[in-house]
Parts: sequence; structure tokens; C-alpha cells
Amino acid sequence: MGGGTPMQSVLLAPGVKDKKLVSFTRGALKAEKDAVTGIIRSIVATSIPAQRSAFHALDLNKVLDLIAAWRRALPDVRPYYAVKCNPEPAILGALAALGAGFDCASRAEVEAVLRLGVQPSSIVYANPCKPEPHLEYAAEVGVNLATYDSEEEVAKVRRCHPKCELLLRLKGPDGAEAKYNLGTKYGAHADEVVPLLRAAQRAGINVVGVSFHVGSGVSRVDVYRGAIEAARAAFDEAVALGMPPMRVLDIGGGFTAGATTFGEAAAVVNDALLHYFGDLPSVEVIGEPGRYFAETAFTLAARVIGKRTRGEVREYWIDDGLYGSLNCILMDQYDPRPRPLGSPRPGEKTHTSTVFGPTCDSQDRMVTDYQLPEVSVGDWLIFDNMGAYSTAAGSKFNGFDTSEIKIYVAYSN
Repeated sequence: MGGGTPMQSVLLAPGVKDKKLVSFTRGALKAEKDAVTGIIRSIVATSIPAQRSAFHALDLNKVLDLIAAWRRALPDVRPYYAVKCNPEPAILGALAALGAGFDCASRAEVEAVLRLGVQPSSIVYANPCKPEPHLEYAAEVGVNLATYDSEEEVAKVRRCHPKCELLLRLKGPDGAEAKYNLGTKYGAHADEVVPLLRAAQRAGINVVGVSFHVGSGVSRVDVYRGAIEAARAAFDEAVALGMPPMRVLDIGGGFTAGATTFGEAAAVVNDALLHYFGDLPSVEVIGEPGRYFAETAFTLAARVIGKRTRGEVREYWIDDGLYGSLNCILMDQYDPRPRPLGSPRPGEKTHTSTVFGPTCDSQDRMVTDYQLPEVSVGDWLIFDNMGAYSTAAGSKFNGFDTSEIKIYVAYSN
């Protein structure tokens, strides 16, 4: 991290410094949600030309708060941000300036991070099944740490990137009650660990550690203990095979910001690390948080572009939807709670409302039978906590291009 305050380092970071920045005064606002509303009102009121379509606001102060909270809770775990969660250059640049590493899963993600001046040594190629051209590119640029969970991947690494060091990806324990169980696709089972270590040993590829992922957005944090216990068993099995001592433990992601479960998960992780790895102080521990940093840092403002009144029922159309950044309703179990940008008046009547997206698909619908005060065409609806797996998974369906949704970067000193 450079000189000055953390915020000064962030504002000068590649990916951030070339953005149109919006400054605001947080101290004059009573609550965090008020701060977000104030940011969006400022953007709508002062943009030249006037902002007339959906946009996201990224609160850099939130990112600073989150990394500070991470370091307090998990002081011995370096975060490697999962780029797939939200690849916006401003959040990548901010996290790089704050000392984070990066979990990349493709050539494009590696390129995006390297463009910001991140060193290849701060990247883990955390995709257990990599296309050969992508692996060859990693070799060219010096990204020399990757995950694997099959013998076929070992053979591929030997052909395409023989200098690459590997992390053996283990299947996370069952019962995490996660939004998404990644173990259905990735991770070695317990009886596959020794054969996979032997495969790398025969190929002359150095296995330097173990990784796991308990699932995206877990609610049963005790699964971290079981995963760390399994990781230590793999470390010991490598020693028994005569392999060099491993030096990296990657505890993956699954963390959610602003929830009691983060503190609980951190406590479980710290206790398990002390219990199972306390005698291996030289082991570097890293994690792969994505949702933790991105989800609450982004807010969506969508403009009302259509309205229909049927008795007491109100139907609205907005200019973002299920095929845009609000795909997270389907893809990430996001629970939309839109609220008007305008301040509600005391005792203001609400109406049973439906909010549609802009495409011609009748399923492009955000909420049904939802209570909203009366709004008009040209007004704005705000969707909070919109940073995780939203813009990253949008499309161009019906000609509405997610990539055209502008992202404003806001900060307060």
C-alpha cells in the first residue's frame, strides 16, 4: 500500500483514478442507507448530461470498512478477491491498493487484474479445470499457482505449464446450507487425495498446498472446521508420500458481510487453524472472498420507464431486469426489496405493485404483490446490496445491454 491514508491510496489506484468520482459527506447522514440514498440523489441531480437510465453506485468507503473488518476478524488470512463475483475495475483496483490478492478463473480475469499492475504472485488461478490456451497464457505471464482435482488436470499442467505449482482442491463438507454447493462440481473426495498427490509426484509437478470451498453464502459455519481438518489430513498424507512440505492453505470463500455469520465463521476458522495448523506456523493461509467484498458495496438505481394502473394495483416497468444486473434474482437467490428514491411522506398510502424489467419476456419481473408508494414514470427505484453476481452475469437479450449500465464510484473523506 502506498503512502497517505488508505482512501488516498485507493483514489490513486489504477481502475479507480480514471473514473468519474462522486464525493459525499457521510457525517451529515444518520444511517448507512441514508448515505447511499444521498449518493444516488447527488448523481441524479448533478450529472451532466442528466442521468436518465439505470446505474450502479459503488461506495469505496464500504470497501475500506469491509477489508478493515476482515483483517480484524481474520488477521492471519490474506484475502484473494474472487473476480468472478464482480469484475468492475474500480473494486479490483481498490482491493489491490489495500493489499488484497486475486482469485482468477480464466484468462480474461487474469488479464483484467494484471492491467491494474497486480503482480502475478498475487494471483491464484483457482479453476480446477482450465482450458489449455488459458493455462499457456498463465505460463507466459508468470501466474504460477493453480488448483486441480483430477489426474487429467495434472497431465494438462505438465504439458502447458510445467513450472506451475498446484493446490489440491478438496470437496467441502456436506451440510453447509449454502446458496450454492460447489462440491457438486469441484473438489477431490477423501479417497482421491492420495492418488491425486501421487499423480502430481509422478509428473514432477510440485503440490504446495490445499484449497477448499465450503459453498457460496454458507449459513452453517461449522463446516469450516471440518474442511480445515480435512486439509490438515492432506498435508500429512503428502509428507507420508515423501513430498516436500506444503506451505499454502486456501480456505476459499462463502463469507457474507454484515451478517452475524461472518463473525461466527471467523471464530470457527481461527480456532480450527490454531488446532490443526498451530504446529505449522510457516503455512501461508489465504481465502477467496467475493460476495463478502462486493455485495453490500454496490447499489442499483433503476428508472421507472412505464406504468399501468388497474384499480388499486400498480404495474411498473424499469430499465434493468432479469436479463440485466437483476439476473441475481434467479442466479443468486437475491431477494429484491425496491424502494423509491424520493423520501416517503408520513402516512403515505402504498399500493399492491408489480415491477417488470424492460424486455418483452413476461417472466422479466422483479416483484409481485409488493407494497410501494405511488411512483411515476421518470422516478427511481433503489435496490440495495447489488454487487454480488449481478452485472457479472448480465446479457444483451432483447438489445438491453448490461455492459451499458454505468457505474459511479463514490467516496467520502
